[in-house]
Amino acid sequence: MPLIIVTGFPTSGKSTRAKQLYDYLAGRIAESKHRLHLISDDSLSISRTVYDLAALPVHTRSANASEKDARASLYGAVKRVLSDRDIVILDGLNYIKGWRYQLHCEAKAMRTPSCILQIGCTPDRAKEVNQARLDRRAAVEGGEAKAAEEKGEESPEPYEQSNWDNLVFRYEEPNPMTRWDSPLFTLIWEDDEAQATRTFESLWDAIAGDGRKVVKPNQSTEPRGRDAGGDYLYILDRETQYIVKRILEQQGEETGGEVKVPLNDATQDELTVDLPTLKKLSLPGLQRHRRAFMGLNRGGIGLEAVGNMAADRIRVLFVRYLNDAFDNEE
Repeated sequence: MPLIIVTGFPTSGKSTRAKQLYDYLAGRIAESKHRLHLISDDSLSISRTVYDLAALPVHTRSANASEKDARASLYGAVKRVLSDRDIVILDGLNYIKGWRYQLHCEAKAMRTPSCILQIGCTPDRAKEVNQARLDRRAAVEGGEAKAAEEKGEESPEPYEQSNWDNLVFRYEEPNPMTRWDSPLFTLIWEDDEAQATRTFESLWDAIAGDGRKVVKPNQSTEPRGRDAGGDYLYILDRETQYIVKRILEQQGEETGGEVKVPLNDATQDELTVDLPTLKKLSLPGLQRHRRAFMGLNRGGIGLEAVGNMAADRIRVLFVRYLNDAFDNEE
């Protein structure tokens, strides 16, 4: 099931919309076998201060270790629960396009779709929200706002003003033209509950409805089995090793002679390895030729399903390579 990445300016209402989406999806999957997860900085106890670069020396700001550790925690939490039975909502800044691309690749490797839910809000409105939280925190620290404490209300943690400004400056807008930022859905601050529900319905249809796109992992990341139609490197190693073993077993006590190598296709003639006449072949020498041949033919990775990359073709090429090498040595 899908990975839904919520993104937007800090204090733009992302957590509120994420909770609304969680409630909507909980109703949609109530009678199904699917599970729903909401992952955020708050659920993992990640403080807003990890994104603050003001306290760091200038030469270390590009390698903010605390922010990288926070993203690693979020990535690990997503990876643990992401599957074909789980819907994952990732509520956070998610302001770096490279980070969104990494999440897209993880979802694709799991054969599950992903999408972006962008929360639109003007910087001025988001700044007012953050300033109100800063004022509330200052009031609580000064012994005021007792009524709110008695009611058990907890105000969300604010960002320091310099940290907030820096995050808004660094925010990278999602681009629906890129595959990792699409499909892209947007909710703005002024959207009411009815508009939010319509957006959630469109989101559901795109990633979980009957017309959703089938996700296929890249061929380079897809695991292959060790059989005739599987891993090319395994087949290359197996066939060359078989020919080396056959040569060592069938060569005579004297130099020269021939070694027959059968093909898997019984209708084809056997291959012939012409042994050198000046010296007897040894295992180290044959292994040296085998390693050189494998180094020249590693480019067939991913083409194991093509006819000219089958096992018999590898035997033909290796026998031809050995015959040419033996001729050049004499």
